[in-house]
Amino acid sequence: MGKHVMVVQSRAKPGREAEYAHWYDTIHIHDICAVPGVKSGKRYQATPLHVGAPGLPVLAIYELEVDNPAAILAELGKRATDGTIRRCDALDAEASVMWFYSASGN
Repeated sequence: MGKHVMVVQSRAKPGREAEYAHWYDTIHIHDICAVPGVKSGKRYQATPLHVGAPGLPVLAIYELEVDNPAAILAELGKRATDGTIRRCDALDAEASVMWFYSASGN
């Protein structure tokens, strides 16, 4: 099995930060971690310290163990479509971005 991370930057819609944080910590992260191959996930909040242009205020890093991370992406899409991954309208979905990285040197 390959080791990868899925990195997601996102933000709440203006004025809905508390609702978004509650949903992310109590529902969303658990829905994502229930996907086979997703081993763990953690949400982080940006600090005012940065070099270069700042990213979105919320960062989530998920550790993956899977041969092909595209399989995770496909399963996330399936579960989002069928409602297994529950949505929250406090999320600014259009601003969200996701990247996959593979471990090197192992």
